[in-house]
Formats: sequence, C-alpha cells, structure tokens
Amino acid sequence: MSTEIDILYEDESILIVDKPNNVLVHHSYYARNIEDDSLLQVLQKQNQGKLYPVNRLDRKTSGIILLCKAKEKVSLFQDLFTKNEIKKTYLALVRGHILESGKIDSPVKNERGNYKEAQSLYRPLKHYVLNIPVKPYSTSRYTLLEFIPVTGRTHQLRIHANKLSHPIIGDHKHGNRHHNKMFEETLGLPNLFLHSHQLSFIHPIAETKIDITCDTPPFWQTFLENELLDTIV
Repeated sequence: MSTEIDILYEDESILIVDKPNNVLVHHSYYARNIEDDSLLQVLQKQNQGKLYPVNRLDRKTSGIILLCKAKEKVSLFQDLFTKNEIKKTYLALVRGHILESGKIDSPVKNERGNYKEAQSLYRPLKHYVLNIPVKPYSTSRYTLLEFIPVTGRTHQLRIHANKLSHPIIGDHKHGNRHHNKMFEETLGLPNLFLHSHQLSFIHPIAETKIDITCDTPPFWQTFLENELLDTIV
C-alpha cells in the first residue's frame, strides 16, 4: 500500500492516526493470508518507529487508531478503555430508516466462540432515499447512524446493526447481500461504510483533554454526491 497515513495527533507518548479501510492494524494468525502491509508496517516506512496499538479496528473499518510509542505505557491507555473513560464515536451507513435513538444490549461471540456482554448506543443523524431499486422496492432507503460502543467486542457494531435489522452497507458477513451488490455493481462502492469518527479522553500522562475528529473516506462523499440521492432532514 502506497497511501501515506494521516497523523491526527502526536506527542512524546502517543500517536493517533487515520487508518484507511481495507488495511490491517497488524498481521495475526486470523489474517495470515493477507500479504499487504499492515498499518504498523506502513507507519514504520513513514519513519514513525515501533508502535503499539491501544485499540483496534477491523480491517474494513476506517478511522481513528490510538498507538503508544513505548510498550510499557500501553496499559495506561488501555485502562481508560477498560474503565469506559474514553468516548468513541463511529459513523455508519445502514439499510433502511431508523427514526429514534436507542441502545442495543446483546451478547457478541468472540473469536474463541464464547459470548460476551455487549452494549451499543445509536442515534440517527440523516435519512436518505436513493432512486435506485433494490428488490422488492422501487427505491432504496438509508440512515446515517452515530454509534457509541459501550463495550468493545470484535465486530460489535456490525453485529448490533444486524440485530436492529438495519445492517451496515458493505458488510458481507453481517449485512444485506442485495444492497451490498447494488453498491458494488451500480455505484462502484464495495467498501464497508463504518468509520471511527471521534475519540475523546483525558491524557493519563499529560492530564490534558484530547478530542480528535476524523473525516470519513472519499468513497462516502461519492455516495452523498450521487445525483439520484435525496436527503431527508
């Protein structure tokens, strides 16, 4: 991957970056068949040195990642996640119109097959109608959804969106294959519409407030600028 990683914040302890979609944070057994450079490898090529992830995102999810410059400091920041003292806000484009805010409280199965308690808050921001048919309807409806994960389970937001019967567009495991196919074949947008948009916390070393916002990738704008799209406020 030749794309340069955008640095959103840096101090002597941490680095906060914008991870592109379809980029692994780091290689693991579960992603052993992926040969592309990981986020950590790309950052090393950008002369950022060795870095240690505090939080992780799915390969297909874009947005904010927090990294430590020293391994011994990782636990300081991970404690913030454990104590729910870091606020993470995601944006997702989901199928259908969600009209009210709410909370999903539904266990999520981890990679070992065990179910873990999981909660997510959600709030609809905008509603769209796309004048392209997806069977059995003559038009397609979507919601721009704000997600705040209370817990941090693997694939939590993707699974919880599916629990709402409003799956995230571009999610081939938990999503709707008809809408995914239309986005890929008609709009030329095969990517997952899930983005880590904002991160807020008190720096445990500097004791200052960190509030980082990260714009959605360009392919989101391609959807929003489609001439067949109507926005409903």
